[in-house]
Amino acid sequence: MQLHSSSGKWRVGLALTLTTCFLWGILPLALSVTLNVLDVYTITGFRFIAAFLTLGIYLAWKRQLPSWKKLQQVSWKLWGIATLFLAGNYLLFVSGLAKTSATTAEVLIQIAPVFMGLGAIIIFKERYSRLQWCGLGILTLGFILFFNEKLQVLIVSPTQYLLGSFLIFFAAICWAIYALTQKQLLLQLPSSNIMLGIYGGSTLLFAPISSPQTLLNLNLLEFAILLFCGLNTLLAYGAFAEALEHWEASRVSAVLAITPIVTLVCVEVFSSIFPAFVTPEYHTPVAILGAFLVVVGSATIALGQTQKLL
Repeated sequence: MQLHSSSGKWRVGLALTLTTCFLWGILPLALSVTLNVLDVYTITGFRFIAAFLTLGIYLAWKRQLPSWKKLQQVSWKLWGIATLFLAGNYLLFVSGLAKTSATTAEVLIQIAPVFMGLGAIIIFKERYSRLQWCGLGILTLGFILFFNEKLQVLIVSPTQYLLGSFLIFFAAICWAIYALTQKQLLLQLPSSNIMLGIYGGSTLLFAPISSPQTLLNLNLLEFAILLFCGLNTLLAYGAFAEALEHWEASRVSAVLAITPIVTLVCVEVFSSIFPAFVTPEYHTPVAILGAFLVVVGSATIALGQTQKLL
């Protein structure tokens, strides 16, 4: 079976991956606000339909919608797998976020790019160099130091908190499966066409269990934040899908590991501006050292030389 290979435009891939990092980093804060006024099914369904309609209108305007001839050449099995697992990731992540916190959710979801990187090594025959394995060790140490207090909370937390953590863990598994499937689908269609189909399929999945009438109860600020969540879906996954076109999946996963740092910085910034919505957090010197090691480890993996197994 022919496997997808990247274009080699690593600078483009890096820029797109960093864009995804920022959008995913700020997303838990917005979702936390919407969870106070909407249920998880309606939030997830709205995110998908907003992304589907926006992307569909854009592709129609650009005359880039896939033709029926191209659609006949697509592996519907892979497309179905990508749709089901991305939809599962969205639902499980928001459900877990409702029972934990933005920071904890973003910490645990980082298992996803780790699984993605390991899957890329196995499926796409990518191989880490010694320098990259050292970077992975530094990255791991950084996370242990940075989230030491949070990991302790997970051990002694109430049942509800642990349940939320498990939901996010399974969300990470779903995301890794989606990401690897998405990369293979790039052999058959452009990333924008693939995502349009995934958004449309996911919209159909959530339509029967959503409660759209509850949207009428939102005030202007709440609706604006919900709309941001929907557009975030479109922009973040569009950038991520395109990054896989230009960069190896293992490198993309390495850079995505810095997303929790983005979340924690956003928490600090927005808690000072909107204290009623975001609770501030204190970081110890050990946690700051851990953050530095995460960045160093991630950069080492991303800039190291990935090889293909023969």
